[in-house]
Amino acid sequence: MEYDPEHRRAVRAAQTETTVNLLSYESLSSYWSAVEVETNIIVFMNLMGAMLLGLVVGYERSFHGRAAGMRTYGLVCMASAALVVIAGYPGYWYGGHLGATATVDPTRVIQGIVTGVGFLGAGVIMKDGFSISGLTTAASIWASSVIGVLIGVGFYAAGILLALLSAASMMWVSRLEGWLPSHPAVAIVMRFRQGFAPNGEVLKRVARERGYNVASGSIAIAYDNGRPEWRFVAVAIDKTAAASIMTLANELAKFDGVESFNLAPARN
Repeated sequence: MEYDPEHRRAVRAAQTETTVNLLSYESLSSYWSAVEVETNIIVFMNLMGAMLLGLVVGYERSFHGRAAGMRTYGLVCMASAALVVIAGYPGYWYGGHLGATATVDPTRVIQGIVTGVGFLGAGVIMKDGFSISGLTTAASIWASSVIGVLIGVGFYAAGILLALLSAASMMWVSRLEGWLPSHPAVAIVMRFRQGFAPNGEVLKRVARERGYNVASGSIAIAYDNGRPEWRFVAVAIDKTAAASIMTLANELAKFDGVESFNLAPARN
């Protein structure tokens, strides 16, 4: 191809003129024009509805003492709704200047972002015995990437709302979870003295007397040099009437045959 300096100068001049136009007051104010604000309001309503529905689904998990509760479900549902709803309004991306700014398909960039950040969030999820932690942190990392996407495409108001809703969800939904009825669980490890033969029915009866049911299928039994070790999850029948972990620890210390034990909240 023959080198044409005049053509290159013309292209550069056109690119410079486009950049100047994008930085003009009219171009910048288009991000807050009436039609852009109306589009953001539609996104607002979708985010609010998605968060509320996510909280409802998450409460069912929280009610049964699962690790992924209201905050996790609310964040993921809300962020997912944000990605889907903005895909329906590509004409309003970048203040309506999509054609002048985009040289690649932005949806492919968004797809790569949310996928990559999803793997990053998975790195903060930890499992320790019957308990899983870090799910809400992972969901908040993923939601923050969606906030960045909203700001990146020019939906500033929607991005601000998503940030506020995410922060409110992480700060106050845990209090709501604590106020609502639920069945918290306790992971229990009991090590008995050598030669002692623990009785499962007695164990279940003692648990019921203290406001707990032994979760079906959670009992694991091991032997080490003739010393039995039982691992199981006890689920509170009523969290207001069930004995606390400290009370359980004081009572287990007095049980005949128990050599050592370990108690911890179980969220699985």
